[in-house]
Amino acid sequence: MENLPYDESATHQPVDLHGAGHGAHHGGVQATSSRPVLFGLVVAVALYGVAAVLGYPQAGRDAIVAAAAHHDEHAADHADAGEGASPDDASSAHGDVAHSAPPVWTVIPFLALLAAIAAFPLIPSIEHWWEHNSSRFMVAAGLGLLTLLYYALLHASPVDVHFPAHDISLPTEGGISWGVAGTILSNAILGEYVPFIMLLFALYCVSGGVRIEGDLAATPRTNATFIAIGGLLASFIGTTGAAMLLIRPLLETNRQRRRVVHTVVFFIFVVCNCGGCLLPIGDPPLFLGYLQGVDFFWTLSLWKEWAFTNAVLIALYWAWDAFLAYPQERSSDVHVDHTTTKPLTIRGLGLNAPLLLAVIAAVALLDPSKAIPGTDWHPWVFLREAVLATIVALSLALGSEKIRHDNGFTYGAILEVAALFVGIFVCMQPALAILDEQGASLGISSPLAFFWTTGGLSSVLDNAPTYLVFFKTAQTLPSGPEMMAGVEVGRLAGVSLGAVFLGAMTYIGNGPNFMVKAIAEKAGVRMPSFFGYLAYSGGVLLPVFVLVSYLFL
Repeated sequence: MENLPYDESATHQPVDLHGAGHGAHHGGVQATSSRPVLFGLVVAVALYGVAAVLGYPQAGRDAIVAAAAHHDEHAADHADAGEGASPDDASSAHGDVAHSAPPVWTVIPFLALLAAIAAFPLIPSIEHWWEHNSSRFMVAAGLGLLTLLYYALLHASPVDVHFPAHDISLPTEGGISWGVAGTILSNAILGEYVPFIMLLFALYCVSGGVRIEGDLAATPRTNATFIAIGGLLASFIGTTGAAMLLIRPLLETNRQRRRVVHTVVFFIFVVCNCGGCLLPIGDPPLFLGYLQGVDFFWTLSLWKEWAFTNAVLIALYWAWDAFLAYPQERSSDVHVDHTTTKPLTIRGLGLNAPLLLAVIAAVALLDPSKAIPGTDWHPWVFLREAVLATIVALSLALGSEKIRHDNGFTYGAILEVAALFVGIFVCMQPALAILDEQGASLGISSPLAFFWTTGGLSSVLDNAPTYLVFFKTAQTLPSGPEMMAGVEVGRLAGVSLGAVFLGAMTYIGNGPNFMVKAIAEKAGVRMPSFFGYLAYSGGVLLPVFVLVSYLFL
């Protein structure tokens, strides 16, 4: 055991869970500063109400419904005529418009941003500067601006409009193409970023109002049960929500133990990643797929892969803890652990459990492209986001501020995601356009190839944009007997499982990974370095994923 990537015997320090959160700063936000956020949410919902009075959300919804009806009619005409795939409807509306993808060099801002996310925390001279969300936003927004300048000044081809409905934006001849740049910005921010960040924000804030506290005997069975419950919850309240809910009571339970690192690492494997593949709210990449047209309940078809992967990981954890780690604990520590137990108590669940269910219902039902089941009514544009904002406001206004304070709850982590992804969603637009035009020529066609390619990049990049890139690639390939959102279901399974599962390979693969690492370190656990964590994931996860690909893909 002394040859682990980190000497776990060095981790026996006082676990000060409350000290990690009292007055904590992250990105400049105090742990108890919910009033400004609540005020902002009330203002945002009120402004949405004003927009609804003026008819703007309804107009956006009507455009989506009309575009879908026109597409269906056009497809039916081509089917009756015995023709193949129909040409782009919007293109035909504008005449014979030739599309051309941007040059390859336009993905440099995207790659630079992803490289900054991976490298800046590891460079001593700038790591502290990078910790500030204002610094992250400056880098992300600056690189996003470079992408928009390309489209305004250099791009000479039409671009597709995705928000609120499909259309074509033509470049300006002999001038600055503000319309094209505005279309790219609208596609990225209004069409993708706002729904994405509002879901994460809702899950993060509502789960932050629930506190589980107590001190159980830190046996292998207890720890494995914690991880198993987190793996189940991850699909239903999100990997972020489940991780924030359970990491503190897990650390509190293990505060008398000296060997804790492997427990936190397996928690990241299961709760922060592999547990979240059953519903779109489970992991950010799957929600992006839902926004692209994947049915809300389609991911439930991945239950066999989910059950196998998490069962194997939990069994491996239990064996590791039971036969390697726990026997090496000092008998005095084990005695103190067993004689100072306190039963688990849960606070804040009465209010926030129904609110979490409301989040799930809002995401499942309030998609403007789909009628509410049993009716012909399509929700207005951004009604889903307005409802999510209302749910968060209710959680903040009616919930206990003391619970959030005891949880060490801050808005820093979600602000970090918001600051970085505003640039990611803009910068990846050229990459998506290139893949849309050339994806079929990449040679990636089988579910197995999509699993490892998507997963490999999800290991070193954030898994949400990686998922979207390969989802778009799969859409360009020939149809199969079963399709979902324009993707053959086997390929879609490969993309989905690769993004979710292999996001666990590094700290930067998925947002909650770093969040749990930070909380554990503040609680006195000396977590592995970036490459030390790779030793764990390479030795444990890769063999499991080889089995998954062999058995299911």
